[in-house]
Amino acid sequence: MSADEHQPLIKTPRQLAIVGLLAVLVPVLAAVMIAYFVVTSSKEVGGAHSSLRSEDVAKRIAPVANVVIAETGSDPVKGMRGGEEVYKSVCSGCHATGAAGAPKFGDKAAWGKLIAKGQQKLVADAIKGVRAMPPRGGGADLSDAEFEAAVVHMGNAAGASFKEPPPPKGAAAKAAK
Repeated sequence: MSADEHQPLIKTPRQLAIVGLLAVLVPVLAAVMIAYFVVTSSKEVGGAHSSLRSEDVAKRIAPVANVVIAETGSDPVKGMRGGEEVYKSVCSGCHATGAAGAPKFGDKAAWGKLIAKGQQKLVADAIKGVRAMPPRGGGADLSDAEFEAAVVHMGNAAGASFKEPPPPKGAAAKAAK
C-alpha cells in the first residue's frame, strides 16, 4: 500500500476558491434559470400561446361528458317517423340479432308471450324499459306515438294484429303549416 491513496483532491488555495465559488454559483444559476422559465412560459412566444393558459388548462381538465337536459319526444312539425323507420334506426341493433335476450324480429315463439299481454301493456312496459332494454329502447328522442309504432311493427311481424297508433294531437295541423 502506498501513501498516495488518500491524498485530498483540493491541493492549492486556488483550487479551493474555484470549488467554493462553483458550489455557490451553480445552485444560484439553476434557481435563476428555473425562475426565468416559469415567468416567461406564461407569455406569448413567437405569436403562439403557451399551453399553460388558463383557458387551455380548463379545456384539458374538463369532464369527459356533459349532461344536457332536453325535452323528450320528437318535434311534431318534423313529422312522425313510421314504425319501420324507428325499428331500423333504434331497435334493430338488438332485435335483429337477439342481443341481450331481446326477442328477434319476426320470431313468433319469442314474441308470442309478449303479444299475449296486449298492445297497451307491451308498449307501456317497453317505454319504461324491460330487462336489458333501456327506456324507449335507447331512443330518448322518440315520441310515444313513434315508439308505439315501432312496437306495433315488430309485434305485427311476429303475428300480432296490433293497430297503428294515431298521430299525436295537433301534429297534422302543425306539419301542414
